[in-house]
Amino acid sequence: MRAWIASTGCALLAVNAGCLHEMSPARVAPGAPAAPGVRWVAPPGLVAAPSPAPRPEIPADLIDSAQHMGLANLVDLALRDSPRTREAWAQARSAAAALGASKGAYYPTVGLQLDRTTSKTSALGGAFSFFRNSYGSNATLTWVLLDWGGRSASIEMARQALIAADWTHNAVMQDVVLDVEKAYYNYLNTRALLESRTASVKEAQANLDAASRRREAGVGTIGEVLQSKTALSQAQLDLQTTEGQIQTIKGALATAVGLPANTRYEIEAPAEEFPVGEFTEEVDRLIEQAAAKRPDLAAARARAAEAEARIGSIRSTGLPSLVTNWGAGVTYYDQIGSSNSSTVETYNGALLLRVPVFNGFSLQYDLMRVRSDAEAARARVDELSQEIISQVWSGFYDLRTATQRIETTRDLLDSAQQSYDVSLGRYKAGVGSILDLITSQASLDKARAQQAQARTDWHLSLAQLAHDTGTLGVLSEPDKEGTP
Repeated sequence: MRAWIASTGCALLAVNAGCLHEMSPARVAPGAPAAPGVRWVAPPGLVAAPSPAPRPEIPADLIDSAQHMGLANLVDLALRDSPRTREAWAQARSAAAALGASKGAYYPTVGLQLDRTTSKTSALGGAFSFFRNSYGSNATLTWVLLDWGGRSASIEMARQALIAADWTHNAVMQDVVLDVEKAYYNYLNTRALLESRTASVKEAQANLDAASRRREAGVGTIGEVLQSKTALSQAQLDLQTTEGQIQTIKGALATAVGLPANTRYEIEAPAEEFPVGEFTEEVDRLIEQAAAKRPDLAAARARAAEAEARIGSIRSTGLPSLVTNWGAGVTYYDQIGSSNSSTVETYNGALLLRVPVFNGFSLQYDLMRVRSDAEAARARVDELSQEIISQVWSGFYDLRTATQRIETTRDLLDSAQQSYDVSLGRYKAGVGSILDLITSQASLDKARAQQAQARTDWHLSLAQLAHDTGTLGVLSEPDKEGTP
């Protein structure tokens, strides 16, 4: 009989194994593609309805200024609405909560347990059965009295992690401000280029009109007219290209601010003239300023201190610890069908000395790991310090060069304008050539573009140097490390 049951069971297992040779669609839903080259099709009801695109919204307090937004408005909006600043702020708050949680290790843990149990006891083959209910409560208290610095090291780790998160938030704010300024000045540069292209089209049209009048007067040729038309077509093509670019760059500016690219807003350009004096700062002083104010360097130092504190936390796990346990409980027994009941009270207390003896060398390797991590964190601080020196050095001379280019392009534009005016006058008077006129007009267009780019480069270089020295967007308040 047993052999028959065993053989039947084996046969059923074999049948089941054969049935499972192919994957059951019901068991593996929503399934996988049928072949490497077959597209997977989602079953009905699995694909959620697409969420609507985000609506371009500007905060209520900035709606009035949306049609003439300046750089300050854009920066304010970016710092409030940028996903990057919101993410960094949430991470800082998370680190603050982690620090608060780590300090709980200094307090005892208290637990309370309530239970109810019903039991049945049978005797003589079930002829007699007894039912009993028990109700109990138990309270426990556990307190670590001594752990040789483990808790303090863990708290210091959390504290340094919070400081690093706070500095990182500051660094993200500066990065966001820099990105907004870059997009803002690139937009202004494109707008200035658009004005230059518009003026070039008018000048090319004037050149064509002059060539046409000369031909009608019999002193010009069809070649001059065709050359003028070619120059006009090229100027119109450049204008159309710039008109398309300005909308793209405006959308990029909205994205940098934290708004959808299709948000409707207008930019208020600053005054045409701006003070550009001789840059007299010393590069060594700027490097010292960067070492003191760069938030990403301060965050790296905090992460290095966190790694150092982790060594103490790991080391403490291999040292003895002193723990006390206290408990008290009461249990009530009530036998169903009987008036008999009883109460049991329990009390206990213990002072435990826990001494780690052997853990498979895990502690030794953990110490090696965290010491290497601390060394890597210190090396990262040194590496970042060198990068910052290089950034400040390059930014310093980029700004000096940009300052010099402002004056040079101003002189270039003045001479190009005068050259074009002279060429146009000579051509109208019949003593100049169309080639000289077209060449001087192209030089004037190029000079306008170079001046606009030089102004933009100066603004960008100044913003980049402020970022590299850690002073971009810094409020006028005393510098102090936030100690939680």
